[in-house]
Amino acid sequence: MEIDDLKGLIELLKDTDITELQIEKDGSKVKIRREKRLSSIELSRPAAAHEKPAAETAEDAQRLITVTSPIVGTFYRSSSPEGESFVQVGSIVKKGQVLCIIEAMKLMNEIESEVEGVIVRILVENGHSVEYGEPLFLIEPVI
Repeated sequence: MEIDDLKGLIELLKDTDITELQIEKDGSKVKIRREKRLSSIELSRPAAAHEKPAAETAEDAQRLITVTSPIVGTFYRSSSPEGESFVQVGSIVKKGQVLCIIEAMKLMNEIESEVEGVIVRILVENGHSVEYGEPLFLIEPVI
């Protein structure tokens, strides 16, 4: 089950009274439970033959730079609701380039890249709250 499938299920549940959903597909089990306005996801699946070994995954993680939130606030991918995102997955960024905005106490704080590289993953959804130190982006540095 792909992350987009999970996001779709969560979106479907937002407007319903359903508080728990469990699905099994292709050997993967997903359980989504909603308490008040929070969702939790439990995912378990057997390792597939085509997946990378753990050693390669650890090496990949070591070479990636994690951009974390320096403050508590609300994460925005663009400067306005109808504006274009500052970066996308696959975007090449330069040192000092704005990656996102975090709104804190009605102040808009631009978060800039500290390295040149390629955006590998965006870890936070637009408009969601972030905590101090929470990972926002994974960047593969250009060497």
